[in-house]
Amino acid sequence: MKLIPYNKQYIDHKDKKIILNSLSNDLITTGPYVTKFENELNSYLKCKYSFTCSSGTAAIHLAFLSLNLKKNDVILMPAINFIASYNLAKNMQLKVYLVDIDKSTGQVTPDKIAQCIKKNRLKKISALLIMYQGGYPENLMNFYDIKKKYDCFLIEDACHALGAEYKYKKKFIKIGSCKHSDICTFSLHPVKTITSGEGGIITTNNKKIAKNIKLLRSHGISRNKKKYWIYDVLKSGYNYRLSDLNCALGLSQLKKINFFLNKRKKIYENYRTKLQNFNPNLVIPKYSKNIKPSYHLFVINVAFDKLKKSKNHFMNYLNTNGIRAQYHYIPIYKFSIYNKKKTFFSNSENYYKNSISIPLFVNLNIKDQYKIIKTIKNYFK
Repeated sequence: MKLIPYNKQYIDHKDKKIILNSLSNDLITTGPYVTKFENELNSYLKCKYSFTCSSGTAAIHLAFLSLNLKKNDVILMPAINFIASYNLAKNMQLKVYLVDIDKSTGQVTPDKIAQCIKKNRLKKISALLIMYQGGYPENLMNFYDIKKKYDCFLIEDACHALGAEYKYKKKFIKIGSCKHSDICTFSLHPVKTITSGEGGIITTNNKKIAKNIKLLRSHGISRNKKKYWIYDVLKSGYNYRLSDLNCALGLSQLKKINFFLNKRKKIYENYRTKLQNFNPNLVIPKYSKNIKPSYHLFVINVAFDKLKKSKNHFMNYLNTNGIRAQYHYIPIYKFSIYNKKKTFFSNSENYYKNSISIPLFVNLNIKDQYKIIKTIKNYFK
């Protein structure tokens, strides 16, 4: 039986051709395709500085380091997110406070941040990390107000949201422009909007932060421009560079980003039309009209208690029928590495118990879409 994955990359002959071309250059790392890709990202996102790096996780790490976050600095982040940001913060010995989320969208909200601050009696916050679950950039202007109130850094974990936009003063602005944040990170993993194989992007408009990122990405080394063999190490950095092969692929994919976004939107709308309101125990999250999503995920919220079933039962059912759905995500506080075992967030629990991401990717054909829709509807029968 054919298996339908929850997500996958789209690679065409142009992508393959540009990778082969990149292999002909004298430099296949720190070469011309890195510069070309970063320049095109600046142009597309309308930001001053874009930096590629080896992964989305590396992008978040470089963000933390470039902001000079240090031991015992307070950082707030969603209880529902991939583990990368939490792992990095704990390894840097930051004081991490998890924030509950909206039980429908899976995203932190301004009121949940306010509750976290009040409950933990926080006076000083160093950084607020937000994540656009599924690629839907909700509440950015409200988070910007919180940033200003507490004089803290605002970090956008936009791993799901490359290509997404939000409305400000009647105009739509790209996520990654950093007009209302200090720094933004993206992932270029194969399941994301575009891919470079593996890779990440960091954007900012701050010259000092940009200088830090550039140094930290390559061991903290500063080279003499005239005498290239002379260099100094100004910061304790890492090798987080992305090769020209990866950047060549990223550049080719970026040229197709509007095609990708439109294809994802059509699949999203087909799902929404067919699944919305067909059963009261299946709810599709509602998002603000002031955003243009990247449609990274299509999430359904199922009232399994009312069905007297479990999420695992539904996942097994889909898997048996050749459909690979996914969890996004298990709450961070449920993992063994989390040491505050009494932590409990009601909305995060609800989201974890009831939310499922069903397949959504560029070359998901209409036949498979209807198979997924029919299979889900049959479950409720």
